[in-house]
Amino acid sequence: MATDARELAHDIERLLGGDTNIEDLENCMTRLRVTVRDPGSVDVPALKARDGVIGVVVQADSLQIVLGPGLVDRVAKEMGAPAALSGGVDLKARSEEVHAQTRAKNDNAATRLLRRISAIFVPLIPALIACGLIAGINGILGNLVTSGAAPGLAAWTPLIGVLSAGFMGALPLFVAMNAAKEFGGTPILGGVIGAIIISAAVANVTVFGVTLATGQGGVLGALVGGILIAHVERWARSWCPDVIAIIVVPLVSVVIAGLLQVLVIMTVTGWLASVIGTGVSWLLTHGGAISGFVLGGLFLPVVMTGMHQALTPIHTALIEQQGMTILLPVLAMAGAGQIGATLALWQRFRANRTFTRAIKGALPAGFLGIGEPLIYGVTLPLGRPFITACVGGAFGGLTVGLFNQLGVTVGAVAIGVSDLSLFPLLTGSHGWPGAAAGYGAGLLAAYLAGYLATRLFGVSDTVAAEVASSFPADADPVAPDAEPVPAAR
Repeated sequence: MATDARELAHDIERLLGGDTNIEDLENCMTRLRVTVRDPGSVDVPALKARDGVIGVVVQADSLQIVLGPGLVDRVAKEMGAPAALSGGVDLKARSEEVHAQTRAKNDNAATRLLRRISAIFVPLIPALIACGLIAGINGILGNLVTSGAAPGLAAWTPLIGVLSAGFMGALPLFVAMNAAKEFGGTPILGGVIGAIIISAAVANVTVFGVTLATGQGGVLGALVGGILIAHVERWARSWCPDVIAIIVVPLVSVVIAGLLQVLVIMTVTGWLASVIGTGVSWLLTHGGAISGFVLGGLFLPVVMTGMHQALTPIHTALIEQQGMTILLPVLAMAGAGQIGATLALWQRFRANRTFTRAIKGALPAGFLGIGEPLIYGVTLPLGRPFITACVGGAFGGLTVGLFNQLGVTVGAVAIGVSDLSLFPLLTGSHGWPGAAAGYGAGLLAAYLAGYLATRLFGVSDTVAAEVASSFPADADPVAPDAEPVPAAR
């Protein structure tokens, strides 16, 4: 039965110390982030024990309440509704008022830049997934036509292909528009910069003796160019009289940013994209197993710091350049290792019904590639299981990397998903079957290694005590074969 979002929102507000104790309120994909005035007024054990709450992470005067995808949006909406639950206090408005202060206190220049870059690409992910799936399906159909197994599909493959080719071909245009908007410029002027990259006319331009190619620089060039034209536009507005701004500002912006785009940015970013593509391919072809082990093992901590956002334009550039990103299947193993660790914790502490309810709420999302509920609700609060989850990710990455090293390339045609939901997006040197075999083997290795590492090293007395204190046992009957949970000490 679906959780009543309104009732849950009311209980969360009460356990947080009431509406007057809530200073800041926002939500992400799976978590409700709350800043409170008096942390001592928050009933953390009761919050953790509340049905519907997967986990609670306490950080100084703030809390992250893990609810899972979908439910967190409904609860946040209820808590942000004016006068709905807050005694006449509009928590959403108050959240917006203090949000700038909270971020200024906790953020730094690097994380702010990464968040803005991520904001450029996140709106594109649904289209990347959809068009990637269409392209993948069309590739399979094309293979059937070529082999003679289904010649009747020959009339359909061009039609299906155009559904994805349009967006993928215009990707620099959308990136540049979003970049200009994110950095305070006019999106349509950013679109002008993106259009330069994909224009056939650039093939008539020679820079330093080298003729440019349509698409040169790709999404990296669009990203840099969109940011540049936003800064030029803002500069032009700072000195241009209002009466002629509508003419002068866009003209100055397009001329300056456009010339720099053609003469400098396309050349530099085109070279950079080639270096990235060549470097990643070399890394996973020659040092596949070792590289995969390191990348898969370190990705969860990278996610924790937010540095994974810097990889989004790299994935996108690889897809644009090579038709797939071979990094994503390796990095996806981190989430698989966490699933294996969680299954081991579930088996070991299944006598604790509060804990198993948290796992049941987070695990389905984990299998679909949404790892935050497992990170913040299960493994990270317990400490050692987070490390053993990284071990699982390392062995999964090793397996996928080994396939790449042996010549069976495992790649993905789109980003935004992982774990089981990545299967339809797979491709590689041996087509979907080879990529699916390599990726599937990696998942199994990560599940198993995460499970075994956690069972052997991640369920110590310290972890057991943390489970007992963080997830108070309720009155539910205990399974007869369940192992007892040691008392906290």
